[in-house]
Amino acid sequence: FLIFKMTKLGFVLLAALAGSAAAAPSAPAITQAPEVHAYGKRATSCTFSGSDGASKASKSQASCATIVLDSVAVPSGVTLDLSKLKDNTKVIFKGTTTWGYKEWKGPLMKISGNKITVEGSGATLNAGGEKYWDGKGGNSGITKPKFFAAHKLTDSKINNLYVKNTPVQAVSINGVNGLEINKFTLDNKDGDSQGGHNTDAFDIGSSTGVTIDGAKVYNQDDCVAVNSGKNIIFKNGYCHGGHGLSIGSVGGRDDNVVDNVQFLNSEVANSANGIRVKAFKNHTGKINKVTYSDITLTKIQKYGILVEQNYDGGDLHGDPTSGLPITNLTLKNIKGKNAVDAKGKNAAIVCGKGACTNWTWSNVQVSGGKKYDSCQNVPSVASC
Repeated sequence: FLIFKMTKLGFVLLAALAGSAAAAPSAPAITQAPEVHAYGKRATSCTFSGSDGASKASKSQASCATIVLDSVAVPSGVTLDLSKLKDNTKVIFKGTTTWGYKEWKGPLMKISGNKITVEGSGATLNAGGEKYWDGKGGNSGITKPKFFAAHKLTDSKINNLYVKNTPVQAVSINGVNGLEINKFTLDNKDGDSQGGHNTDAFDIGSSTGVTIDGAKVYNQDDCVAVNSGKNIIFKNGYCHGGHGLSIGSVGGRDDNVVDNVQFLNSEVANSANGIRVKAFKNHTGKINKVTYSDITLTKIQKYGILVEQNYDGGDLHGDPTSGLPITNLTLKNIKGKNAVDAKGKNAAIVCGKGACTNWTWSNVQVSGGKKYDSCQNVPSVASC
């Protein structure tokens, strides 16, 4: 009995010693120091205003996730340059943005980048065009700056911009791949009485996947002109005072291909032309798959419909050529009854031999003007 107790006690003591040994602290393990990374985090929002707002915004553009331009006064001869934005940057205009006067070519503003969003709801961008207008536009007279270079934008959006009084062209869209422009207003109404000229709203070149939805344009040149590019849509627009919905002029540039362009559910009012497709004579390229659908024309002065392959800087000059064919042109539901001035022409179509093919015209009603007597090589489905 005694031996059993001693043995049991020894067992307990040994167990206690073993536990004590297990609880003793061990030598610290040697671990590698964590690798340190330097991450440059962008500021959530940056606000710029006043006469130095443009320069500060330009210098800081890569550092801000959201750029707020609040009543910026851009100095004369300076571009509001946001062409080096980081991906997913948002640009918001507030108040009234103005530009100082200087005779130069511009642009007054440029924006480039990937997945950029530009917002202008409630703001005014006043380009001060009334200081430049002399009735000569970009052809001669005072050197006038172009307004907005929307170049090299991908998967981006421009929403609710209100632009007033551009000296000449409003928006140049070039080198773009995926751009939505929603509810853009160009208000150059003052130019009707103050000598505005060549105030194109949207000039599109070498771009893919551009959609302009709900634009309101009051100007003195093309509402929209597609000079080259593919998969372009202009819809739900209103064009007043200009030269209408235009393809071209096409030809004489590095890129002379227009493919798959749609003008949908829009109105052209108080304008020189309604629908216009212009191919430069003695040049090569192609105009393919252009559609005008549900277009309303009112108060057209010169041509309700104009399709020409003898453009040379002026309309309908000399014999047409065939190097720039116009194929798969569709006109559907064109509402222009009594829309053309009595001195104007309802339609003028001048094609080179075999250069206007696979056209589709349905429910095209344009009247009020005279018949054009020099139409050439008109496809059988069209009327001239």
